[in-house]
Formats: sequence, structure tokens, C-alpha cells
Amino acid sequence: MQSRQRMFSSAMRLFLRWFRLCPRRGRRRAPRWLRELWSYNRLLLKSLYFNTLTNSDVIMDCLFEPVFWLVDHLTRCLLPLALKTYSPAWIAWHLCYGHWNLVMIVFHYYKATKTSPGHPPQMKCDIPAVSICKKCIIPKPARTHHCGICNTCILKMDHHCPWLNNCVGHFNHRYFFSFCMFMTLGCIYCSISGRNMFIDAYNAIERFKSLDAEKQGVPVTGVGLLIGILPPGSVTGQSYYQTPPPAFTFRDKMFHKSIIYMWVLTSTVALALGGLTLWHAVLISRGETSIERHINSKETQRMKKRGKVFRNPFNYGRLNNWKVFFGIEKRSHWLTRVLLPSGHAPYGDGLTWDYCPRRKDMMAI
Repeated sequence: MQSRQRMFSSAMRLFLRWFRLCPRRGRRRAPRWLRELWSYNRLLLKSLYFNTLTNSDVIMDCLFEPVFWLVDHLTRCLLPLALKTYSPAWIAWHLCYGHWNLVMIVFHYYKATKTSPGHPPQMKCDIPAVSICKKCIIPKPARTHHCGICNTCILKMDHHCPWLNNCVGHFNHRYFFSFCMFMTLGCIYCSISGRNMFIDAYNAIERFKSLDAEKQGVPVTGVGLLIGILPPGSVTGQSYYQTPPPAFTFRDKMFHKSIIYMWVLTSTVALALGGLTLWHAVLISRGETSIERHINSKETQRMKKRGKVFRNPFNYGRLNNWKVFFGIEKRSHWLTRVLLPSGHAPYGDGLTWDYCPRRKDMMAI
């Protein structure tokens, strides 16, 4: 154990010595905040091998020191400000809803990226197929399409999402839609909650602009010494500007601009992503995917020319479509599988589908 500690401490010393001997690139000094951050991290690194009594507890305390520092500053600065600004009930609402929304966003995004959308079997089987994929040369079950980016067939393919770096198919379609829905709710929540802050920041920026536009100081000449404008000891006849200090700092200006940027960003994302979420909600209500929407539109026009009416065989009714999509089998699932994180499998295997009448209840509740 002591030999390992000696090896660790010697390695740390060599690491710091190497940084000291590295030649400096350029002649400009680093900013003060960067030098303070570097000194703080170097102190943390040195504390790891301060003596032979170093153990895992000491190392964990050193690693969590920035977290303790952040919590300490938040409780001393941000918490008193929040208590003065908002009521306890409003603070409780922000804490509960904000953390719930954040957990739902992170969970569904992670599951949407890591869950495979589903692929048809490569081996010969007895599963009914509607066609043969010309690129994969394998049978394609119903609602299966080939993705040119993934270069494979996807079960119940909706589209290939670049933000997920994954296809949206049978097994991760629910995660994708839930991520879009809760992300939209989060952006709307931030826009509504930060509306007053946005107005205050916008007014402050306008006030800063008006102060910048005003003439700073009053030019005076030697006569100023007679009326007391020039300070004592100044040279007579020399021009002088008595300029007051600025009413705001660069930090204040950047703080207000950051609030404006945050509000504009969340509002625009809420509009754009909200439109996409509503469009997918309409498709889910109709029992369609994005690809099937184009196929069914063409099929509807073709059947209309023949005097017939096209019916989507996978449309089980609006409520039943949502039950199938979310995997609702009983009433409590609306809470446990929709409003709470759930990793349950979707309805069916994505290879075979029930061709039921529209009014048939898929899952009796």
C-alpha cells in the first residue's frame, strides 16, 4: 500500500514539474481569473499527495471540493435573493416542476439515443412480409422502411433524427416523442418564468444605451479655475473633462444580455419544437408515421380517382392509437408510463400488426 502511495506521489510531482518546465507560448499573460483557476486546481492536485496518510476519502474530498464551493456560494448568494423575490409556494413549485421536467427530458433523450429502433430478422423466418428490400435483400415486414443513413431496414420507421444520431422506429418512437414534448414544456416554462426578468433586462440595456449616448463630462478651460470647476493644483489654461464614473459595469451589461439571449432562445425553441411536436401528435392520432403520411396521401389520391375511399389499416381510433403508442394497459399507466420515466417495451414486436376495425378497443381500460 505504501509503495503505491509513493508511486502516486512521485507521478504527481513529475506531472507538476513537467508543467513548470514547459516553455510559455506567447508573451501575453493569461487573464487573472484563469490564473486563479489554475492556481486553485494546482492546489487541489498537490493536496492529493500532501502526506503518506492520503487515502480514498481524502481524494474524494478533494475531487468534490468544487461542488462544495458551488453549493456554498449558491446558498449564500442565490438562495437569499430567491427568498426575497419569490414566495415559498412559488419556490416549491419551481423546484418540483423544474426538476421533474429536467429528469423527463434527460431520461427520454438518453433512451431515444441508446435504444435500437428495431430491425427485421436477417435469417429466413415465417414472418409475413410485404416486399423485399432492394438494398438489404431481405423480406420487409409491414411498416418497415430502409434508412439510407444507417444503411439498414428499420421497423415502423418514422425518420432518421440527426439530433439523436439514431433512427426513430418502433422501439424508440415513444422516447423521441416524449423528449420533444417535455423539451417543449420546459422551454415554455422557462419563457413564462423568465418573462419579467427579460423585461427588466431589456429596459436595463436600453437605459445603458441612453447613458452611453449622453455626453460624458463638461469641457472647461482656464476660466474653470475661477469658478471652481478645475481641481486644485491644475495648470491654468489646460482643458479638462470632469467625467463621472459609469453607472454600470461590463459584468452588468453581459448579465442582462445573457438573460435576453436565454429568453429569446427558449421562446424560439418552444415555437419550433412545439410545431414539430404537434405535427407528430397529429400523426400518432391518425396511426401514421412521417413516411406513411406521404404514402397514404398518394394512396388516397389514387383510390379517389377510382371512386374508392382509402382507409389506413393501422388506425384504431384516436384514443386507441395513443394507448398503443404509450403502451397503456390500465388507467394507472397514464401516470406511471406517461408522466413518469418508464422503460417498458412498446405494444407488439414491430414485425406483425393487427388489422382491426377503427372502433375496436385495443386495450380495454
